[in-house]
Amino acid sequence: MEENHVIRIKCADRKGLIAGISGLLFSNNHNILVMKEFVDTDTETFFTRLEVSGDLDTAGLHAALGKLLPEHAVIDIIPKRKKDIVILVTKEHHCLSDLIVRHYFNELHANIRAVIGNYNSLQPFTDKFNIPYHYISHENRSHEAFEKAITEVLDGYQPDYLILAKFMRILSPDFVSKYPDRIINIHHSFLPAFKGANPYKKAFERGVKLIGATAHIVNNDLDEGPIITQKIIPVQHDDGLRDMVEAGHEIEKAVLADALKMVLEDRIFVSGNKTIIFN
Repeated sequence: MEENHVIRIKCADRKGLIAGISGLLFSNNHNILVMKEFVDTDTETFFTRLEVSGDLDTAGLHAALGKLLPEHAVIDIIPKRKKDIVILVTKEHHCLSDLIVRHYFNELHANIRAVIGNYNSLQPFTDKFNIPYHYISHENRSHEAFEKAITEVLDGYQPDYLILAKFMRILSPDFVSKYPDRIINIHHSFLPAFKGANPYKKAFERGVKLIGATAHIVNNDLDEGPIITQKIIPVQHDDGLRDMVEAGHEIEKAVLADALKMVLEDRIFVSGNKTIIFN
């Protein structure tokens, strides 16, 4: 049975890449459904994302592309399927509940394998949807022991991505290195403004006229990973802190959902501390 695949390629730029790739796929009887490309002229790097149909010999096609493309090309051949995700939470429910409702109505395009929380207050909600909840407290534990307990749970699920849905804990470089470019965080400010904790309070005290949210890939620098998407909304001079928080919750949900759609459809390349996104 034929199955559609996504092919992502990142390599040094040179003339003839598009013709060579499309010709190779044609010679292997693969139909190109979508092909988009971009050249970063500063780094002379070529990026392309294709959706193809046909009976793929993944290993053979990967080898053939490797011979065709410049040295050190990064080639991903990904079957189109629902990804497995695990969601990490603390106490706030709004992002988690939005993702679970989307999952329930088959709008998330992912399998929520489990939820991990460092408090157990959200477990009654996940129980209503028969989603496993793992309560792992950070209290009376070293940071290392806390992350080790999380890793042991994750090893049982082998998720494609980890989603930090208001998981208010800083992850160590060792933990992040286990899931490179596979941890997605929602931060409640328009980064790089108001990094770290209490951004709404900081924004309120600063008297800003816009607040926002940012979804980004987690790296070893707090709230400085490659940005996937951002949105902003206006606030008025008479909006109190509570008004800003409530408005912010709505934009956080929208930004996280948009980012996950791009991630789950394999539309993102990481290039340094930036993202290249094919919509």
